[in-house]
Amino acid sequence: MADLDGKVIIIGGASRNLGGLLARTVGARGAKVVVHHNSDSSAAQAKDTAAAVREAGGESLVHQADLTAVAGVEGLFAAARERFGAPYAAVNTAGMVLKKPVTEVTEDEYDRMFAVNSKAAYFFLREAAKEVTDGGKIITILTSLLAAYTGLYSVYAGSKAPVEHFTRALSKELFGRNVSVNAVAPGPMDTPFFYPAETDESVAFHKSSAMNGDLTKIEDIVPWLEFLLTDGWWANGQTIFLNGGYTTR
Repeated sequence: MADLDGKVIIIGGASRNLGGLLARTVGARGAKVVVHHNSDSSAAQAKDTAAAVREAGGESLVHQADLTAVAGVEGLFAAARERFGAPYAAVNTAGMVLKKPVTEVTEDEYDRMFAVNSKAAYFFLREAAKEVTDGGKIITILTSLLAAYTGLYSVYAGSKAPVEHFTRALSKELFGRNVSVNAVAPGPMDTPFFYPAETDESVAFHKSSAMNGDLTKIEDIVPWLEFLLTDGWWANGQTIFLNGGYTTR
């Protein structure tokens, strides 16, 4: 169950940060990695990630797509199948954060957040369910704010919340195929994704809320993803909070 050599793994949002490290990690285990990125601005980083996968001993394919369009999600999985064959696993790390009071959130911001964090995740799960091989793995990335009592993240955590239910439903629907479907909910991660929405004071507060007085590191999350892709297959329909005690549920 633990062998990833030659396995096809699609990673949504793999140009950098968590998705990029996961791509390099499974590439070093011989996986064939589909490195997805969203826009021209992330193309160079996606190519660098794909090159790192090859240098580590795996194979790679770079694919650009807007996952908020269903055709973009379908095209990602079609490209993977055409190049490498049926995927063994699909992991969606793509997302968008917004920190604002409810009274200041615009309709466009609301629609964009739900398109990126909820709609894209739903149809990623849908295509993964169609495409992954029996015995495969499907993982989505949520947020530990789902277990927090806080303001300002209403539309961010709110747009991530449905994905937990999508994950649970799909895991049940795939009974009989030995496909495990799980969600991982990291704490605030020490990546460029996190800082633009925060102040120095709020960063300090987030750090103080974890057991080591620091933010979650992507290096602490990837081993759990690797485990779910291999020996951790018996976990199914779960949301796993990985945050050093930042929140619990």
